[in-house]
Amino acid sequence: MLKLPKADHTLEAYSLTGTPLIPRAPRIPLTRTAFAAAHVVSDPLRERSPWDTRPAVDWDATLAFRQGLWDQGLGLAEAMDTAQRGMGVDWLTAKELIERTMIAAKAHALKPRVACGAGTDHVALADLKDADAILAAYETQASAIEAAGGQLILMASRAFTAIGAGRDTYRKVYRRLIDGAAEPVILHWLGDMFDPALAGYWGTSDVAEASDFVLALIAENPAKVDGIKISLLDQAHEEAFRRGLPAGVRLYTGDDFNYAELIAGDGEHYSHALLGIFAAIAPVAAQALEALAEGDMATYHRLFAPTVPLSREIFRAPTRFYKAGIAFLAWVNGYQTHFIMPAGFQSSRDITHYSEVFRLADQAGLLAKPDLAVHRMRTLLALHGIE
Repeated sequence: MLKLPKADHTLEAYSLTGTPLIPRAPRIPLTRTAFAAAHVVSDPLRERSPWDTRPAVDWDATLAFRQGLWDQGLGLAEAMDTAQRGMGVDWLTAKELIERTMIAAKAHALKPRVACGAGTDHVALADLKDADAILAAYETQASAIEAAGGQLILMASRAFTAIGAGRDTYRKVYRRLIDGAAEPVILHWLGDMFDPALAGYWGTSDVAEASDFVLALIAENPAKVDGIKISLLDQAHEEAFRRGLPAGVRLYTGDDFNYAELIAGDGEHYSHALLGIFAAIAPVAAQALEALAEGDMATYHRLFAPTVPLSREIFRAPTRFYKAGIAFLAWVNGYQTHFIMPAGFQSSRDITHYSEVFRLADQAGLLAKPDLAVHRMRTLLALHGIE
């Protein structure tokens, strides 16, 4: 029996009620492309001055977590926002992560898809004053990713909004990156709820105007765009946007609130997935997508339904702190031995939040090792004076 804090500042006696879902490989090919965006596991024994220096990474645990995703038939979005890019993980660490991941992916029996985030975060914003500087920074990272064998995800860059870039600047940079890529790229539209510094991306704060610009950008050379990930947490917008995409260009939902409906589709259009929450709910995600491929919509919705409140809690405002919930679940499920994150990011959420994530994960069948989960939750509670 645990004593879990509640939002009303009281304690609740809690015992586990869920039945853990056993991770496994899919029985048939999936009909949706699904990338899970994974976190980075720190090495606390080597971490020094975590707020001021490059993170120390436990490479064995970090790669083992990715192996577990691949074993379940999921692809991987590497070195993205979930991996704390720009929030504790620098480009040199991300580059090593990509290189190590690509070696492991090529050796994996299922030959998983891996797409990797290319940005501009190795150059100080003060030095990214125009389109040429931003383009050169992107190209440095893109070249490293392609050399490692990864597909490009063109991450949103704070450099554009920092200089108040207009559409001509966005078009010049993205046109060169898309046309010059070795294989079709994935674009990334990340809303300011995930990163406040990205407000006004695409040169306007009007979402409809931004959508028209991006659709036109894609239409100029759709053969070089695999798809676009949209992370605006707006189901109606995503549904309207995907109707305007050229044939063959995917919409990868980044909506961690409404993914179940968006992936299922409306009978005419549907979204694929590039989601941070899929790293936390991998067994459910993989088996729900398997049910979808089998045409078993009842099982699809039964599996996903209890994960939606869990995801909404993990991604609640301030949304950018969601990475802490993903690392927390990795810890209570035994995928890492500690709950320490790069830059001490685990402190971004409070014990009441972690307690609610624990409850909801249990109810969704996502506490893989119940006894271990209870033990670790009890340890975290004790650290917060709850015994």
